[in-house]
Amino acid sequence: MASTAPKMKIIAENRRAKFDYFLEDYIEAGIMLLGTEIKALRDGRANIAESYAAVEGREIVLVNADIPPYKQANRFNHEPRRHRKLLLHRKQIDKLIGAVQRDGQTIIPVKLYLNEAGKAKIEIALAKGKKLHDKREATAQRDWQRDKARLMKERG
Repeated sequence: MASTAPKMKIIAENRRAKFDYFLEDYIEAGIMLLGTEIKALRDGRANIAESYAAVEGREIVLVNADIPPYKQANRFNHEPRRHRKLLLHRKQIDKLIGAVQRDGQTIIPVKLYLNEAGKAKIEIALAKGKKLHDKREATAQRDWQRDKARLMKERG
């Protein structure tokens, strides 16, 4: 029995993004790559854990995504952390620019993969930052509750 799910090879996933941000709208985008970059991706080597997407002019670019050099083409290799243009429709770009400028949202890459046609795609999401939990406050509150219970026990 044949599977109906699309065949894609996941190269890199940003698992930390779901922990650090509230991810809202997911968008699939193409990436403008050099020849040696696609070869490195087909080898399954990339890291998007520290990357983000930024607005440069009227374009969206992927910043700080690490695609290591392809070993067999050392003379023609690429910069591992260069800015890479994301290929999106104009309406999608306008929506992303509006969300960043108006609402202060961040564009986070979630997943880098090769689709069934062998093309490099990246799944990006509009995200809002989560409020980080301050452990010091929780610890102080817990200690006070403990001390208060001890004092009440001693008095009565």
